[in-house]
Formats: sequence, structure tokens, C-alpha cells
Amino acid sequence: MPKKTRRKKQVTPERLMQLSFAYAPPLVISAGVSNKVFDSLEDGAKTAKQVAEETGASARALRILMNALVGLDLLKKHRQGKYSLTPESAAFLLSNKPGTHAGFFGTIAPQLILRWLRLSDIVREGHPAVAVNQETEGTEFFSQLVENIIPMSYPPAQKLGDHLKLARTRNEIRVLDLAAGSGIWGIALAQKSPRVRVTAVDWAGMIPTTKRITRNFGVADRFQFIEGDLLEANFGNGYDIAILGHILHSEGEERSRELLKKTFRPLKSGGTIAIAEWLVNDERTEPLPSLMFAVQMLVNTDKGDTFSFNEIKSWLEDAGFRKVRKLKAPGPSPLILATRP
Repeated sequence: MPKKTRRKKQVTPERLMQLSFAYAPPLVISAGVSNKVFDSLEDGAKTAKQVAEETGASARALRILMNALVGLDLLKKHRQGKYSLTPESAAFLLSNKPGTHAGFFGTIAPQLILRWLRLSDIVREGHPAVAVNQETEGTEFFSQLVENIIPMSYPPAQKLGDHLKLARTRNEIRVLDLAAGSGIWGIALAQKSPRVRVTAVDWAGMIPTTKRITRNFGVADRFQFIEGDLLEANFGNGYDIAILGHILHSEGEERSRELLKKTFRPLKSGGTIAIAEWLVNDERTEPLPSLMFAVQMLVNTDKGDTFSFNEIKSWLEDAGFRKVRKLKAPGPSPLILATRP
């Protein structure tokens, strides 16, 4: 059968005008979160004036903002000027929900957008003003980020645990969680079985955050911690599973290849490496979110990028891994799994 080609939208002046306001939605959502618009509507529909009385924000400004949120399908508008939550905003933008994205939009998104404002200079100069993959700058940034992106990583981590049948294991399973951040990848696996033991590796300044979140999830007693740069720290050995949850894109190709070779050594024969990434196709023409994430790496790191499955597959095979395959999972891309022979 002939290969189907993706039909692209025609770039017209009207389309370009629409794109000129593409920066607006995350800032509109951020303003809604920061001014407690979604939280105020949790107990029922209200007018902009009623939300203003609850939150202390301007009634006129809230009316304009909430109309924009209606246009984004994140609020519903009713008769008499009342607004209510949609199923999506109720699920993901209330600050007290377990899977909330409110923290990301309220705190992290505005920081990222400020960095993007220097994109023209970065393209000309070839490097960002601040590289968050460096320990000093990165610790402060990631300490704020990692907890807010748990909703992105938790579902695929749970899927990985199910795929590896951890709930059925009768033996101790040792997991190496590299650049653990929040620890959510190891946490999700530890929740599958009391026999799972996790070693979390990250910068010294990140470990207190990891420890706090493992305590919040009730699995801290099954974690141990190693401080240091990924290419310098001593991982130990005897692991059944190694996890690289959205790490390679910030490391760049050279460090990623070294890291995969280093990760091969402490795994047992038959052990599995699991990699989460924003994958692009071989031609680097799609999908759009992963192409944009590559620009995110340009803005925030010295050598970061997004990569294709086949690129990462070749690196894994060069490191000695075999049976490189994809695992469909929630998230921007499938997981990549490989086995140490």
C-alpha cells in the first residue's frame, strides 16, 4: 500500500496572523491559575464579578480573561454572564487535584516563555544565556519543575511497571533511576510491588526534593540515593531495570551515548533499560511538539536536542544492548526499551 502523507495546513496571511498569537494560550491559562479562576469555579458557576469578589482580581480583567478561556474550551459560558469549568479544566487545572497541571502553568510556563524571548539572540550566538543542564543553574530550575511535570511521567511509568509484570514478581527487583528528579519513575515501579528497591541518582541539590516526594508517596523506605553528575557518579551494580525518564534531550548526543554505555555495565544480564523521550521522525519534520521541544532545548541547554527512535536505537546497540523496541504508553512518544544480553 502507498505510504500516506500528512496533509499540511496551507500557510495563508490569515494563518500567519493566527500563529502570531500562539504565545497567548499558555499565558492566558497561567493568568487564570495564578488568579484562582479555576479554583473559584470548583463549587459552581459564577459571574466575573463574583469571581472578582472571591479572588480580589479586577472584574473587567477577569471578564476578558474568562472569555478567552471559553475560546480555549477551558471554561463554559452560560446565560446571565456566568462561567463554569469544563471537564478538562476540572481534571487538570484545579490546584487540589492529584494530576493537576496548575503548578506548571502558574509557575513554570511564564519562566520558560521569558527564556524564549531571547530566541533570536540564541540562534545568532549559538548558546543560551543560562544552561539548565549545568548543576548550579539546573538545580534551582529543576527543583521547581520536577514536581509540576509528575502528571506527564506518572502514567507512562505505571504502564512500564505493568509491562514488566512487577506486581507478579517473587524476587527482589533493583531499579536504577537516573537523573531521578521527582523520583516518579522509580516511585511508580515501587508502588507495583514491595519487592522493588530503587536507587535514585541526581545532583546533590536535587536529592532533598526527591526524598520529600518519595515520602509523600509512601515509598521512601525502599529508596536509596546517590549524589553526583551522571557521568561521574558510581552507580554500583546488579540492577534489573534502568530508567532514563526524559533525560537524553538535555544531555545532547555525546553525553547521551556515554551515559548509555555507562548504564549498560551495572545492569544484570537480561536487564531492561527504559527511555522516555520526545521522539522526532528520521527526517526531523514531525511531530510538531517534538520539533518545538528541540527549540526548547536550544533555549535552555548547550547541546540538547530531540532525537529519533532510530538514532537512539543505534546508540543503544553501540553500547551493547539488544532487542531495542517501542512500548506504547501515555505521553508525547512511546517508551524505548532494550535488553542487556
